[in-house]
Amino acid sequence: MLAELFTADAVTWLSSAGATYLLIALAEFGDKSQLVCMTLAARHRGMPVVVGAVAAFAVLNLLAVLFGAAVAAWLPAWVVTAAVALLFALFGIQSLRFEEEDDDEEIEEKPGHGIVATTFLMIFLAEFGDKTQIAVAGMGSAADAAPTWVGATLALATTSVLGVYAGRRLLNKLPLRWIHRVSGVFFLLLALLAVLRLLGVF
Repeated sequence: MLAELFTADAVTWLSSAGATYLLIALAEFGDKSQLVCMTLAARHRGMPVVVGAVAAFAVLNLLAVLFGAAVAAWLPAWVVTAAVALLFALFGIQSLRFEEEDDDEEIEEKPGHGIVATTFLMIFLAEFGDKTQIAVAGMGSAADAAPTWVGATLALATTSVLGVYAGRRLLNKLPLRWIHRVSGVFFLLLALLAVLRLLGVF
């Protein structure tokens, strides 16, 4: 009887985690956080980017399943949006101001902890209160928190790894100056979208 109960509980747990994984992975594929990972990985080592992204998603998902949709109300929406706009604008301007001295220069590899912190901050602010986090909160309120958190975090880890792989394999083939130009334009576009949201345009 105990074995049957454990098996039933295990199936329910895995089903909940699997459903969450599938829904979140599909929702996040091609989203801005994956593109952020791709862009950062083109300029820095891939592993610290993955670690920073997964850590950010793990914290965001934990907040979502523990506190539900109320997590988005921790800070006024305009504060988070303004912080996102400022952060991405600074990164965009920094990238566009890059001057290449040598065509054969390798991408500068910053210390791993710095890349982790940068990735964590960018992903955390960009995704705080975003549709993905709200979706995780909704699923966490309708099912057990543990499988929801595991499924969502694994899904976002998967999309992050794919983004990093694409950035290292595709964007990394571009000349260094063009990597920085692409990064700069992308981050400035994200900053513009945040400003438009702040102004209530959409």
